[in-house]
Amino acid sequence: MPSIAVGELKPGSKIIKDVITPLGGTLFSKGKVILPRDLEILQAFLVQQVEIEGSEVEGKIPEPSKAVAAAGAIAHKPGTIINESLLAKSNSSLHDEYEKMLMLIKKSYRSVAAAPLPILELRSQLEILISHLKDYHVLKFAPRTIHDIDYNYHNAVLSALTSYKIAQWCGYPQKDWMQAAFAGLLHDIGNVKVDISLLQKPESLSSEEIEEVRRHTTYGYQLLRNVTAINEGVRLAALQHHEKIDGTGYPLRLEGSQIHDYAKIVAVADIFHAMTLKRAYKEAQSPYLVLEQILTESFGKLDPVIVQVFIQKTTELYNGTRIRLSDGRHGEIIFTDRSNLTRPMVQIEGSIVNLAVERELYIQEIIA
Repeated sequence: MPSIAVGELKPGSKIIKDVITPLGGTLFSKGKVILPRDLEILQAFLVQQVEIEGSEVEGKIPEPSKAVAAAGAIAHKPGTIINESLLAKSNSSLHDEYEKMLMLIKKSYRSVAAAPLPILELRSQLEILISHLKDYHVLKFAPRTIHDIDYNYHNAVLSALTSYKIAQWCGYPQKDWMQAAFAGLLHDIGNVKVDISLLQKPESLSSEEIEEVRRHTTYGYQLLRNVTAINEGVRLAALQHHEKIDGTGYPLRLEGSQIHDYAKIVAVADIFHAMTLKRAYKEAQSPYLVLEQILTESFGKLDPVIVQVFIQKTTELYNGTRIRLSDGRHGEIIFTDRSNLTRPMVQIEGSIVNLAVERELYIQEIIA
């Protein structure tokens, strides 16, 4: 099987051995069919030679459907890119069930102070929603519509989905997955006992107001204390999701092993969605910048193992994913290195931008 210089490589050639960058990352995987743009990528990474299968007719370009399939067929292993289908935002069963879950949690939150939680109804709809989890990607998914006043309910449902995924990704027993989802769904239920004007206040809160908002954790535990069909970990997640590994959190200033695993999971999911959802007084932030902030928080604040797994899994996107940069330009991801998961290389109008080098730029959003 011939090894050929990149300068002589033609579109349509099939790679028979993984192409490794000088820094040790997998650029292209065995079996990929070379497209015209891939020649630029190989040159940008200073790759000298690749091993190809036989020789193709010069200038031949594979059929688009086959080329796209080959470009996306990359092994699912740490630090590489995997192929995932984009969601059809306006026609998705996941979105249909999401909206049913949203309406149910809204009704449940509003009545919880006067009536028992409809826990069996919540569980039934949550199970239906989770049955569509294969279509849920943390960075890509967006509700069809979001009203500012519904922020808490969206945060609850999104945190449920993401907490379920994190529990899976981190290797927790299957019996914990649904309970972790419940923990995400109910973690902020104590907010129903906090003055809504404080929750939506655009100005800085006074020290007394901050203390009142922080009481949502103890309010939540009290509301869930006598609820059946959820375990103690779900109740503790409501109480502990603002605790920090180094003991600087609230309400009890717990440290590391004193914090329940569900609370550690929900803390990551809650921070991500709290920062990437639009609120009445704050615009949604770039999911990639939020991931970078979560990574910073993993040093003494959040569980570092959960954070590393979360960032690794959420940034596993296929080469060719369309994005919009912070400067408004559109392009696509062409390579993600395991040492810079939140700052891939992107192709913009024929040129390659390395976000790990051009730090003033970042991915604003993924375009489905």
